[in-house]
Amino acid sequence: MKVLKWTAAIVVLLLLGYYFIGIPYFKEQTKKYSPQKTSVYTGDAFDLKVVYSSPFKKGRVIFGELVPYQKVWRTGANEPTTFSTATDLTIEGKSLSAGTYSLWTEPKPESWTVMFNDEIPDWGVTVSSRGQEASRDPGHDVLQVVVPIMHLDEPEESFTINFETVSGQLYMSLYWDTTKIRVPINHAP
Repeated sequence: MKVLKWTAAIVVLLLLGYYFIGIPYFKEQTKKYSPQKTSVYTGDAFDLKVVYSSPFKKGRVIFGELVPYQKVWRTGANEPTTFSTATDLTIEGKSLSAGTYSLWTEPKPESWTVMFNDEIPDWGVTVSSRGQEASRDPGHDVLQVVVPIMHLDEPEESFTINFETVSGQLYMSLYWDTTKIRVPINHAP
């Protein structure tokens, strides 16, 4: 009986050590290769923020190889990218309520599907798939839009998300390698 108690105590201690020491250490190590970045836009009654991890190209072919076409991507590295808005928005004519969402994309050669999901998992991929499958639950998608891609003349070394205004229209822009998309953002009516 005493051996069983000691064994159970050791197993519990190992699990606690993994949860409180191992996982934080692993997350810290991955940030060295894909640093966490934040893009903020405040103005014109907008209060927007995107938090994401930015992997580097490192001579690789990105879209269609590292990030496969027609497969949901966590849109960055490490934890899922999050998009926060303090006000209700309209994106491609569809409503998005104020709140924080995980941001997912499905790249295709000519367009991307952009998904806002009200669930934010701890990690962006499933362990059982060895990192090949996104951990997004499509049942929690609150908004999906399709936007065309743009081709960049010069490759972008690190994955970047920022906000830009073009001809009076606010966009959330995502770009990496020679591919860029713009997601138009407007005030809710």
